[in-house]
Amino acid sequence: MSNRKLIRPDIGDARKTDGPRGVRRKASPPEQTNAEEFYYLKQMQARTPMVLRLVNGDELRGWVEWYDKGAIKFHRHDEPNLLIPKSSILFLFKEEELRRRPRKPIAAGVPGQAGPRPAERDGNGAGGDEGGDEPD
Repeated sequence: MSNRKLIRPDIGDARKTDGPRGVRRKASPPEQTNAEEFYYLKQMQARTPMVLRLVNGDELRGWVEWYDKGAIKFHRHDEPNLLIPKSSILFLFKEEELRRRPRKPIAAGVPGQAGPRPAERDGNGAGGDEGGDEPD
């Protein structure tokens, strides 16, 4: 049997390189990714026809002419241009998506909150709680 020597680093050296207690924190993500800026600039340069859905349920059609941190200037085809605060926009999408498949109408509401839920169905195709508390 050969005589091998085990090489181990000095524990004092390991403590110096890891910092206090050897705990490393994951770096926090950047506050801004510039994805919003990239998207708006791309749509502005191409003058992409867009649909804007507002919190109150109104739907506007036009293209984004200008934007900043808190508002969007929306150019409409045969109507006056609008300066819309971003807080009043529920969502926006390209008008060409309407031609691909029609969107289901949604109820106006606050962004991030779910609207009314459809009735749940059991295996027979009937509604869930409509018959009362009695079992089927």
